[in-house]
Amino acid sequence: MPGAEYLTIGGIEPESIVDGPGFRYTVFVQGCNFRCPGCHNARLQPFSGGRQVSVAEIIAAIRADPLLSGLTLSGGDPFTQAASCAALAEQVRGLGLSVMTYTGYRWEDLLAAGNPAWSRLIEATDILVDGPFIRALKNIGLRFRGSSNQRLIDVLQSLAAGRVIVLPEE
Repeated sequence: MPGAEYLTIGGIEPESIVDGPGFRYTVFVQGCNFRCPGCHNARLQPFSGGRQVSVAEIIAAIRADPLLSGLTLSGGDPFTQAASCAALAEQVRGLGLSVMTYTGYRWEDLLAAGNPAWSRLIEATDILVDGPFIRALKNIGLRFRGSSNQRLIDVLQSLAAGRVIVLPEE
């Protein structure tokens, strides 16, 4: 298992306009416990495979692109590598950029788990897309998500309010 300074990834999209608002650097982590039927990134579900990349290497690439507005953590599921993803997200936020994180876990379950690494990743995230992909609820017209059960959560407002604050559709 890599330390918090490394991630096991299935890929990177250095300049994405579909993985969140603005121009984003997207990291696709390897491994997911949900294995949702119809998953958009099914090849990233197995925990075997992928390659290790250092948080420092990703930060250097992000620093080198002045057009980026943020980082998106996708997968797989970033919460399977929460400590490493949190370390990366914290540094990205330190650069003044936003962080968007996808997960199959629901917000309420993430908070209730009491997992310190999960809490760090939540606190380093601006927008969280939560919930598993459900093929029967697939809707290609949704912004930044695949099925209607998934929510675009404003993390800072939700933490402050003590309840989920969902971002409005644009």
